[in-house]
Amino acid sequence: TKDHVERRKKKKRETKRGERDVDRKLTHRPRTDRLSLDERYELVRSIGEECIQEGELRNLLLKKPDVVAYDGFEPSGRMHIAQGVMKALNVNKLTRAGCTFKFWVADWFALMNNKMGGDLKKIRTVGQYMVEVWKAIGMDMERVEFLWSADEINKRSDEYWSIVLDIARRNRLPRIVRCSQIMGRNDSDDLSAAQIFYPCMQCADIFFLKADICQLGMDQRKVNVLAREYCDDIKRKNKPIILSHHMLPGLLQGQEKMSKSDPNSAIFMEDADHEVNTKIKKAYCPPQVVAGNPVVEYVQYVIFPWFGKFEVQRSDNNGGNKMYLRMEDLKDDYVNGELHPGDLKPSVARALNEILQPVRDHFQNDPEAKKLLATVKKYKVTK
Repeated sequence: TKDHVERRKKKKRETKRGERDVDRKLTHRPRTDRLSLDERYELVRSIGEECIQEGELRNLLLKKPDVVAYDGFEPSGRMHIAQGVMKALNVNKLTRAGCTFKFWVADWFALMNNKMGGDLKKIRTVGQYMVEVWKAIGMDMERVEFLWSADEINKRSDEYWSIVLDIARRNRLPRIVRCSQIMGRNDSDDLSAAQIFYPCMQCADIFFLKADICQLGMDQRKVNVLAREYCDDIKRKNKPIILSHHMLPGLLQGQEKMSKSDPNSAIFMEDADHEVNTKIKKAYCPPQVVAGNPVVEYVQYVIFPWFGKFEVQRSDNNGGNKMYLRMEDLKDDYVNGELHPGDLKPSVARALNEILQPVRDHFQNDPEAKKLLATVKKYKVTK
């Protein structure tokens, strides 16, 4: 009958719609079954400037189905582009390879390190802002967890402090002080007692969170090595793998790192179009020199990984537009003088503005996010 035919057609449409929904969900999810072990390893290994140890990483991906990677961050002010874009790229690689990523929102640690003047309420507000930035830039949140250190430690305090005290008991003070770099401090700084205890706690975080991979910056290397040494002390066979990403330099000459207290040292995630243009225009960019050149590094570590290519737009008199598909080709042209800073800089600014536009839109159009950013901008950044 006519009704019967219509019912069959409707059922067929619903079946196809359901199949499309399933396909969409599966496409969104990290599908490790679509990646070989070699592909998963290469994807994860590409994150790190250094990996300790590569053999352990491959074995981990081979044998453990639920790999946990972690990073901790102090909510200490506005987010710069390395923490925003580079971290989103790295997290998406790890989750695509089948890992779960745990963000340790280190509110207590920021307090101990005197960030936001030691005001925990302000610190937590900054932490909420940072999560909003990562959502806006396109971090895949399906396999990502945000854990607030104060909340988690209070929930399982007996477990946490037992690990901290054992680490502290097994290490001499000079070894702990050598880790002060993780807080943006030096060995010679006049450290508070809280700052001396800080490395023991950060080392404990790795075991408390049951992290298999420590995916932090090169500046956090010393405390991650401390965690591996602690495994030797307690005769633990499975050590955390250290996957340390590259640290972008500051934009001005002589700045090894970006600084949240110096707004000219970095591009921030919600910087306006004209602010990005001005900062890149003023950035240190010596002709024919790529080593220590922050503008070249922005191309290598931000723009190329984001787009997979980079276009230099310039007048015909200066060689015309050129599309680069390999970073090595761009470096060769720059060193040989075929690519001038005057052409590189505007093209870098243009690409960065395209990357950052969704973040600007989010903080402009979402009322809660807009209010959050306005609040954070009023805070004074403290060291």
